[in-house]
Amino acid sequence: MFEGLRAVLFDLDGTLIDSAPDLGAAADQMRVARGLPSLPLDVYRPMAGAGARGMLGIAFGITPDHADFPALREEFFRSYEQRMTQSTFAFQGVPDLLARLVERGLAWGVVTNKSMRFTGPLTAAMPLFSTAGAVVGGDSTPHSKPHPEPLLEAARRLGLAPGQCVYVGDDERDIVAGRAAGMATVAATYGYLGGRPDVGAWRADASISTPLALLDLLKPARAA
Repeated sequence: MFEGLRAVLFDLDGTLIDSAPDLGAAADQMRVARGLPSLPLDVYRPMAGAGARGMLGIAFGITPDHADFPALREEFFRSYEQRMTQSTFAFQGVPDLLARLVERGLAWGVVTNKSMRFTGPLTAAMPLFSTAGAVVGGDSTPHSKPHPEPLLEAARRLGLAPGQCVYVGDDERDIVAGRAAGMATVAATYGYLGGRPDVGAWRADASISTPLALLDLLKPARAA
């Protein structure tokens, strides 16, 4: 389906890795410390892609405009920081997908809204990311997704034009950012998809229900 591509860029949480167990546990720990009953992971999982906003919203019914949100957010960050690789794992098929991309001669990278405070240590700790050519966090540029600048920065780090990249993500803002950057876009419907959105309304160029399905969309790299 996609021709002339030289790189695949991915969102992180909900696209390459399932970090919901650690994100949910960090927020739930805060609930329990306040004498509130523990909530099951399934309650947290759909909103894991929204980070602190999503986790604190589930744990305490709080929104970012609440006066207590900044303090709770920093507490959540500290809680998550202490455990962010304990129960986080790659989605089934992702390690094979990345290996196959490398075999085909395609570069790949990560563009996430997760700040580098967490993205850096997490990707350094997981061997999965050893072949990534670029890792761009939410604070690596002055803007975060849905602004296109993080994706454009990743393309620059790979030495490629935006049109030579495809962006894969599990949130509408990923598709909006990819389209604005001039990249082909793929919606990962196996991700968190908080709020059960109409993925078709995102106007992605394609969608995949498993990571390995991406390979069917990519033309094999031409021999040098």
